[in-house]
Amino acid sequence: MWKVVYLVYTGAAILLMSSCASKKQFAETNKVYEKQVEQLAEVIKQPLPTPHAMAAAGLPSPGLEGQRTDFEWVGTVNFNMRKPNFVVLHHTAQDSIQQTLRTFTLERTQVSAHYVIDKTGKVYQLLNDYLRAWHAGNGRWGSVTDVNSASIGIELDNNGLEPYSEIQIANLLSLLDTLKTNYKIPTENFIGHGDIAPGRKVDPGVNFPWKRLAEKGFGLWYDDILQTPPPSFNPLDGLRILGYDTRNATAAILAFKRHYVPTETTEEWTPFALSVLYNLYIKKTTL
Repeated sequence: MWKVVYLVYTGAAILLMSSCASKKQFAETNKVYEKQVEQLAEVIKQPLPTPHAMAAAGLPSPGLEGQRTDFEWVGTVNFNMRKPNFVVLHHTAQDSIQQTLRTFTLERTQVSAHYVIDKTGKVYQLLNDYLRAWHAGNGRWGSVTDVNSASIGIELDNNGLEPYSEIQIANLLSLLDTLKTNYKIPTENFIGHGDIAPGRKVDPGVNFPWKRLAEKGFGLWYDDILQTPPPSFNPLDGLRILGYDTRNATAAILAFKRHYVPTETTEEWTPFALSVLYNLYIKKTTL
């Protein structure tokens, strides 16, 4: 019995030391985060975006029009925080969770996310949900051309080639449920980095269980019974309705297949892929 108690005590002590070490490792960058948030809060308090306030927050100075002071300020009482409307899923494409956390805490990398989930299922929050992370790059989805400003970015510790762990996906589902509940994010707005940046990004990759997420209400999926689309159906129109950027048609097709038909790796439309697209097109147009 004493051996069991000893092992439990030792395991708890190791977890505690690991947690303390992690907090100590990022203590300095946590301070930088807090300082930047405080500076942004000061800008929000200003009735006008003065050059001094914006410079203090590290924001670009406004032009001459932005420096005008002839407006009369009347503060409305009807407002709240802007809320995210999309969740974009990524894989880290790095070798370890520590490498990823370091990448996101180095200023020179200019990349970040709101959450990172490691292979053991541990969830790291790096940024308040209301703040804008730099995770989507120049991606676009439908009419949204600044995805960073409208989304929450979640990174999964995965090099892009390996399967996702069960605990990792289970805790992702729990996090998605929280986000969907808190911000009323539409089911169809849970998407991948590869969806919003076809030809440039492929994450979260072909091993990602999109169907499982869709079964829980996070993203669209096609029905088991499919119908052949009519001859008049234009697949590029279908991709655009879903949200894909079709300026590079080949890249958009491959991105769609990576998400919904990962067994197909060419840009050629097969009867099955067309039926899947048509089924999703009908779902999207009847939401």
